[in-house]
Amino acid sequence: MTSTIEQPEGAAVHGKSADAGGKSASEWREYGTFLLKLALFVFILRSFIVSPFNIPSESMQPRLLIGDYLLVAKWPYGYSKYSLPFSLPLIPGRIFASEPKRGDVVVFKAPPSLKDDYIKRVIGLPGDVIQMRAGVLEINGIAVKKERIADLVIPVTDNMKEAASLEGTQFPCWRPDFEEPAKNGGTQCRYPRYRETLPEGKSYEILDLDDALPGDDTEAFVVGEGMLFLMGDNRDRSADSRFPADGKAIGIVPQEYLVGRALVTVFSTDGSSRWILPWTWFSAARPERIGQGF
Repeated sequence: MTSTIEQPEGAAVHGKSADAGGKSASEWREYGTFLLKLALFVFILRSFIVSPFNIPSESMQPRLLIGDYLLVAKWPYGYSKYSLPFSLPLIPGRIFASEPKRGDVVVFKAPPSLKDDYIKRVIGLPGDVIQMRAGVLEINGIAVKKERIADLVIPVTDNMKEAASLEGTQFPCWRPDFEEPAKNGGTQCRYPRYRETLPEGKSYEILDLDDALPGDDTEAFVVGEGMLFLMGDNRDRSADSRFPADGKAIGIVPQEYLVGRALVTVFSTDGSSRWILPWTWFSAARPERIGQGF
């Protein structure tokens, strides 16, 4: 005969409830601590090591296309409040400051608003005299070597069409005469491409779409102390230091506005993916662009 030990009804219920309630509170504390540590880790990573950026425009073609995602190194030029998310005023001035090298591709807060992140190439350093003559870059009175190479051919993609729409035009290429049928269907943009070689020997590709356009002939700009002369590689589609800071162009940029140096492309998409169609996440990717450095 099996015997059972009776316990007061309320005592058993009370003990179980207290145990469940205590465990739940402990789990919430652990979860909150985890989220706090995660947020701190992300803040430190994005502020002082690397941060992701995406490319919404054509100003740095041919190196960067609309839909490219890249990592930007935060340490090369030191740190300021512009290194931090939302430009939090936690760093006075600029610490561990270092000057960029000519030819570096840099991300910076664009004047005059200092709200948007722009990406351009460093062309002029303090003390330099920069001028454009008939589409040829001159540094300190000496023309930079510019060689014609094969055209850049880019398939017209969804994100190019979206970018054109935002600019108020229906043409995904810069002008209709740059658009042509593609062999595999659809259309493509064909642009004149050149290789430019700086005095220090660094070379890179640029686009020069037409002659006698704004920016092809400029005054001589003297780069002041602590300033940088920045240009886009797509010379006729870049509102850069050749033009005054007016909300679109940037003028000559103070080094204190630097965010970091472009490091590597980590992802690229043609803009055709749809969240509700998971297979398009893969078909829209451009894996051949992943891993390209600067």
